[in-house]
Amino acid sequence: MPQSFDALVADFEAGKAAALARAVSIVENHRAGYDELMTRLHPKLGRAQRLGITGPPGAGKSTVTNLIVQSLRQDGLTVGVIAVDPTSPFTGGALLGDRVRMESVALDPGVYIRSMATRGSLGGLSARTAEVADVLDAFGFDRIIIETVGVGQTELDIARTADTTVVVLVPESGDSIQTLKAGVMEIADIFVVNKGDRPGADRLRNDIELMLGLRRGSTGNMPAHHGVQLKSFNPIRIAREAARSEDPEQWTPPVLGTIASKGEGIDLLLAAVGRHFRYLEVSGALKGRRRIRLRNQVAEVVAERVRNRLWDDPETNAWLDAQLDLLESGAATPFSVADELLRRSGPLLTGVEA
Repeated sequence: MPQSFDALVADFEAGKAAALARAVSIVENHRAGYDELMTRLHPKLGRAQRLGITGPPGAGKSTVTNLIVQSLRQDGLTVGVIAVDPTSPFTGGALLGDRVRMESVALDPGVYIRSMATRGSLGGLSARTAEVADVLDAFGFDRIIIETVGVGQTELDIARTADTTVVVLVPESGDSIQTLKAGVMEIADIFVVNKGDRPGADRLRNDIELMLGLRRGSTGNMPAHHGVQLKSFNPIRIAREAARSEDPEQWTPPVLGTIASKGEGIDLLLAAVGRHFRYLEVSGALKGRRRIRLRNQVAEVVAERVRNRLWDDPETNAWLDAQLDLLESGAATPFSVADELLRRSGPLLTGVEA
């Protein structure tokens, strides 16, 4: 690599903010040196706790995030924030809405905020969010907070990227049951009902706890319905008692109330985040989640390299064009052509001549 790249890595390791910003830009935009940079940073990963904040638009995610950052800084912890914003239709960049709402911490030298555009990604995150989180981890931040764009029912990537996922909901989110059916029950480690002073907040919390209790009951605590007095079965109580359990091998998401506009409830939220991380460590789930994350990253790198090596090769493209007549006539199928393409592309994909 050029000397300037070595200087970048040296400045990065020295903790210089300008080097961090440049490294993030290299990774986010997949610029020259991306592979080498991530290779050098990899041994430094695994020290930061990663917290994901997701939920529908208008739920108050940025306000909650801002208050969490303030509290963490009061405890002397450094924080890296990745705020995934909608893509500007004019520039292709992030609209920076979340960054504006976190103005109170933006100038803190112990806080780094990076806005990233979704650029068409449908999972609530930018395509490079996980890699940017790795950069922040390698830089030495104590906590990394990832706030999703807030597009609703497709934001499931956050569960693969964060150690702890907080789902922020509000009474006016719409049909609460429909909201919870969209995979949210599976990804949430902690539920937050924000704007808890508004009508419907208690009902939303009860709805969430009802579904948590029913789900927990279906795994072994639900009584059989034949000849059993079901009046004694209270799924809401089951969910609340399970959420308060001190069992290090079990975790039921707590449902917390906040009024972020008044700063209320954030201390309880951070306490729950701490409890969840301890559960992850004691139960071994943290290691399991991070191993899955590493496996997914390898799979993504392989898929990207295979795609690039195939479609950047003129001979491969010419061969595929020559198969179009067979495909059009029905003498070949996309599957048979794909199998043959992979068979003949072995040396190209591996770099080893047959």
